[in-house]
Amino acid sequence: MSTIYELIREAVRNERPLATITVLAGGPVGAKMAVTPAGQTFGDLGDAALTAQAVQAALPLLMQGETQTVTLAPDVTVFVESFVPPPTLFMVGGVHISMALAALAKVVGFRTVVIDAREAFATSERFAHVDELIIAWPDEALAGRLDARSSVAVLTHDPKLDDPALRVALRSPARYIGALGSPKTHARRLERLAAEGFTAEELARIHGPIGLPIGAKTPEEIALSILAEIVQVARRGSRA
Repeated sequence: MSTIYELIREAVRNERPLATITVLAGGPVGAKMAVTPAGQTFGDLGDAALTAQAVQAALPLLMQGETQTVTLAPDVTVFVESFVPPPTLFMVGGVHISMALAALAKVVGFRTVVIDAREAFATSERFAHVDELIIAWPDEALAGRLDARSSVAVLTHDPKLDDPALRVALRSPARYIGALGSPKTHARRLERLAAEGFTAEELARIHGPIGLPIGAKTPEEIALSILAEIVQVARRGSRA
């Protein structure tokens, strides 16, 4: 049977999220276990009720990629350590905003992916600094790749590319979805998606117009506003 440390090494090597829980005080000090985002556990803390309580406390931290000391009832202190791959920012559209956004996102620790079906836009010269450049239709490139630590910024301003990307994103657990465009453009976008069967609650997940309202004008400023909103959503877990 694998030890906790072997599980950690395997998770890090394969970029699979995993959290460990260690009892620090008030219980079986030194007892350690691991848990996956799906709630699968490895080991226990010696008491079923304590184990269940610790797992419930650890899962939200794991989803956020956070490490923290937590106090459980009655007066048991555990240390939750999260091992997660970098969050991924998927940018749909090989545009100037994507160039600036990718550069900024890498500074704060995102893995960056740019997707565009238009080869003239998605060139290695323009996007040499991204982790992955995909020349494909957005719905095909995004399918099966979005998880709860993914962010999707839809930036082409072209419904033929934007709408397919949004369909995939809305059906995924992605924690952030944003789309470029004026309020009028966004309203029309919502009407199209609603006509396809998406509910008002689902459509409310789309941040549009994308980015925090900081008065941004240049591609670099717009990129800054987008990244700020992505970070805000990740930290607060709610819309601005």
